[in-house]
Amino acid sequence: MKVGIIGTGNMGSVLASSFIESSAISPSRLMVTNRTLSKAERLQNVYPKMKVGNNPEEVFRFAEIVFICVKPHEFYSLLSSNKSSISKHQLLVSITSPISCEQLEDLLDCNIARAIPSINNRALAGSSLVSFGKRCHADYKEKLLSLMSFISTPLVIDENITRISSDIASCGPAFIGYVLQCFINSAVDQTEITKAQATQLASDMIIGMGKLLEKDIYTLPTLIQKVCVKGGITGEGIKILSNEVDEVFDHVIKRTHEKYHEECDKVSQQFEVKEELK
Repeated sequence: MKVGIIGTGNMGSVLASSFIESSAISPSRLMVTNRTLSKAERLQNVYPKMKVGNNPEEVFRFAEIVFICVKPHEFYSLLSSNKSSISKHQLLVSITSPISCEQLEDLLDCNIARAIPSINNRALAGSSLVSFGKRCHADYKEKLLSLMSFISTPLVIDENITRISSDIASCGPAFIGYVLQCFINSAVDQTEITKAQATQLASDMIIGMGKLLEKDIYTLPTLIQKVCVKGGITGEGIKILSNEVDEVFDHVIKRTHEKYHEECDKVSQQFEVKEELK
């Protein structure tokens, strides 16, 4: 199986590195390209046997499965200008939430899927969110799920929970990382601990907490119960959090969904051009 990646920004690079380092595919069977070709070539410096295509057409002609890792507003132009290079026997995989499999199926005759990765996949951990187009062949469904299982726990989801699933699995590391960084900053501001010490303690804490969950030693609710001894210091901290943090993620989710719908509207305008030209 040959795989292509168009776009070597953050997520495209994560996919390329993770696929190679997990042995999901050999470097010689992976071809990447990027609008700024030097970015793809820098990735090739790390994995010398990986191929770099000079343009998207070269990647489409090389690969059986092609991941499209460009910004949502770049999809229509990229795909419509390369339609002649895309075979109906290929699988095209989008990694972005605002573009549905249905929209891509209306534009192209090939097999369509969506696989939204997470930065955690770089550590061969975390989830990936997978959806399939109506025409996607069963063999390709199996191949994509197998490929993603090398670097993640793939979860097949319906369209109606795409955004919230991505908020948790894909945006979540940034959200929780920001909260943890605020915890560190407050510790440094309010006490005599150094930033290096606080960062080390926080990092060790979050890694250990992840292992407790991974090994099913505790769930999140039971973990809180075990640490929050009745009448203890932790409980006083929880009281503050319950008063000041409970609604924060309501606001976060509301805004991410607003932005998502804004992006969907912009993308839809591009894809509707095709219908008007019929």
